[in-house]
Amino acid sequence: MPFAAPAIKPFQPPRRILMGPGPSDVPPRILDAMARPTIGHLDPAFTEMMEALKQLLRYAFQTENKLTFPVSGPGSVGMETCFVNLVEPGDTVIVCVNGVFGGRMVENVKRAGGVPVVVEDAWGEPVSLDKVADAFAAHPDAKVLAFVHAETSTGAQSDAQALAERARRHGALTIMDCVTSLGGTPVLIDQWGIDAAYSGSQKCLSCTPGLSPVTFSERAIAKVRARKTPVQSWFMDLNLVLGYWSGEGRRTYHHTAPINPLYGLHEALVILAEEGIENAWARHRAMHERLKAGLEKLGLRFVVPEAARLPQLNAISIPAGIDDAAARSRLLNEFNLEIGAGLGALAGKIWRIGLMGYSARPENVDYCLQALQAVLAEQPAVAASAT
Repeated sequence: MPFAAPAIKPFQPPRRILMGPGPSDVPPRILDAMARPTIGHLDPAFTEMMEALKQLLRYAFQTENKLTFPVSGPGSVGMETCFVNLVEPGDTVIVCVNGVFGGRMVENVKRAGGVPVVVEDAWGEPVSLDKVADAFAAHPDAKVLAFVHAETSTGAQSDAQALAERARRHGALTIMDCVTSLGGTPVLIDQWGIDAAYSGSQKCLSCTPGLSPVTFSERAIAKVRARKTPVQSWFMDLNLVLGYWSGEGRRTYHHTAPINPLYGLHEALVILAEEGIENAWARHRAMHERLKAGLEKLGLRFVVPEAARLPQLNAISIPAGIDDAAARSRLLNEFNLEIGAGLGALAGKIWRIGLMGYSARPENVDYCLQALQAVLAEQPAVAASAT
């Protein structure tokens, strides 16, 4: 006898306003694009879309790198793609850690057989250029400098251009995490001289999760071609993936691409191009200033020094006496508003308020402030400090 079919109804998600660290709200236009008819991943029409998608990604990254495409997987797969291709066993890699995601870079170096040299800064602070200089002085053989441009766990932004200059001075490649920055704050791959960068589809690009845009410089490609050992991951080996994404001659089958999500990313990038990337950066900054003014009226304090704050990821200290989980639960259940909790060393100490992509709108900022005011009004100490 076959198993009885479970009596489960189709899933209908609640409508939320997403103002956490990601995903962000997805505009109807992108959801509509993802509902278009599925075609084969080797269909000539799909191939044409892929070429346009790569061109749009170059615009988003501000690069002319030919090797710019979306990895089939979330930002974590984009990260691993960079490390498994550019780090060989025995390579010394300087890794900057000022939050959760720098720590994940260290793990990637280890699993690729590299030797990590950790440059550590306090959570909420940008990467120290002086510490990086000291690390290169102590390890002149370092092959790669890896850092997070926009640390999602804290909302701190580091000086990517200065870090890349340090790496070039010592003949090292750079790997940059720009998962939270791409589309929301300037990411200038060519101007800064970044060799490899990865991002995510679900943050300031306002697409659904599951794709990771990456870009590689000619120097990075030369490193991959000169490897003495095979890339440890078959799925992420650029030598194989390029047969599908290169667009040179007949495309070879590598894996079945996520067709409909790629429609969505294409639409998201068309929207970005229509707005203009500088206008998108300005919009995120303006929404940050609007949120900042309201938070200060509520007596709430930012974690990150003003000069290093990301406009699109705002880390706020939780006032004394506030139950973190209870407050966020009330925001979600009564106001249908999602904000983020702290991670790692900051768990239970901060809230992370995202202003990313389609979520970065005046009505969302105002609604978030009203909801926070309602939740905090039950705390006399906070209410007093807000008056």
